[in-house]
Amino acid sequence: MDQNFQTSFIPKKPIIEERTVPARSVNFFTIISIFLLFTVLIVTGGLYFYKGILATDITKKENDLNLAKNRFEPSKITELQLLDKRLRSSTEILSRHIAISPIFRVLSDITMKTVRYTKFSYNIGTEKDTKVTVKMSGQAVGYRSVALQSDLFVTKEEGKNFIDPVFSNLSLDDKGNVLFDLEFLVDPSFVDYKQMILTQS
Repeated sequence: MDQNFQTSFIPKKPIIEERTVPARSVNFFTIISIFLLFTVLIVTGGLYFYKGILATDITKKENDLNLAKNRFEPSKITELQLLDKRLRSSTEILSRHIAISPIFRVLSDITMKTVRYTKFSYNIGTEKDTKVTVKMSGQAVGYRSVALQSDLFVTKEEGKNFIDPVFSNLSLDDKGNVLFDLEFLVDPSFVDYKQMILTQS
């Protein structure tokens, strides 16, 4: 059997058809989204490293602070803190302390020889009203002595720190002497202990 084959190595038709794929256009929002994603990743990474740097810095500063604390003697620090508390307390006590002796000195200067005092008490006001109230009882030789003594409280220069002196409850005892009560206010600065010390020094 005789077979005639004609073979040709040149293809007449392409074996695989080539298809052209149209190019896709890139969306504007896709580009922005990718940009935002990379930005967030970079910022997150930066913050993570910054947090690590801060933690290292805080640890270093704590170590420095502990070293500085150890340079001082802890017992000395405790002693100084106690001394500071005592000084603050003494300053507060001194600022509220009053001295009654100036009142006695003025009473000694302006009291007549025909008048004597038998009772003395005082009351310190509140923080808002700091005036000192003085209440006294006394005895005088006659009503005239009480009237003159009342004038001396007002007219004498020494009595200017006694505010609103009032003589009351006048009565006679069995010997004819006049018994009385006396009440007045005292300017707080006049009985301020700190002020008195400063004026004396």
